[in-house]
Amino acid sequence: MGSATREALARSVSALDAETKADLATAEDLFAAGRVVADSAQLRSVISDPSADPAGKAALVTSVFGPKVSKPALGLLVAVARERWSNATDVLAAIEELGIRAIAKSAPADIDIASELFTFGGAVTSNAGLELALRSKLADPAAKAALVDRLLEGKASPQTAAIVRQLVLQPRGRSIREALRAAANTVAAQSELTVATVYTAASLPAAQEKRLESVLSQRYGTRLKINQIVDATLLGGLRVQIGDDVIDGSIASRIHDLRLQLVG
Repeated sequence: MGSATREALARSVSALDAETKADLATAEDLFAAGRVVADSAQLRSVISDPSADPAGKAALVTSVFGPKVSKPALGLLVAVARERWSNATDVLAAIEELGIRAIAKSAPADIDIASELFTFGGAVTSNAGLELALRSKLADPAAKAALVDRLLEGKASPQTAAIVRQLVLQPRGRSIREALRAAANTVAAQSELTVATVYTAASLPAAQEKRLESVLSQRYGTRLKINQIVDATLLGGLRVQIGDDVIDGSIASRIHDLRLQLVG
């Protein structure tokens, strides 16, 4: 991510934080608008052009989306258009992120979107056929979105379903695993949480997971959310990934290190 995009995204997120009426409908409008921008070379080119007049870009976005989206969504799209972005890909990513953050911001307190995304990601990871169906470039995007709705009906919130639909409708070159992980990180970030992905050979008891969360939060000086992934190949112990940091205390890792020592 270039410096221009980092600054533009920070200001765009600030605009969302100031928008008191952003909700699930706002996010749906943002997602739909992002897909329109993705399909229009002209819109992508103008909005991402750092030399273009911000007022002119805002006027273009207003003329295209004004009659089609809610007032909060239009305000956020105009905020994006007024910024200077490193490239067109960053514009699309920013619109999607604002939509995901709008959902996270407005969701009822009893809905844990990040956990629902992690759970669905685990289901995808453990089912090769499902992963193929959702990532296939040959499959109709609308059919993939309908599949998501069937899979999540009664099992996840409308907020989570909206995010996953967006990810399969506009993958932007990402695998479904990667897209789900990034979306969960964005949801956590909106609540000022950092995701710690914990790989274990067997599922951790709730009390042990809570202790691990407390220890890691103290170590990193931030509030953490645990994303637990069961991986039998670890044999025992666990591996923790927080951002670029990896703490590997798995038995498989120790065996690997021992083998290297013996070879050496």
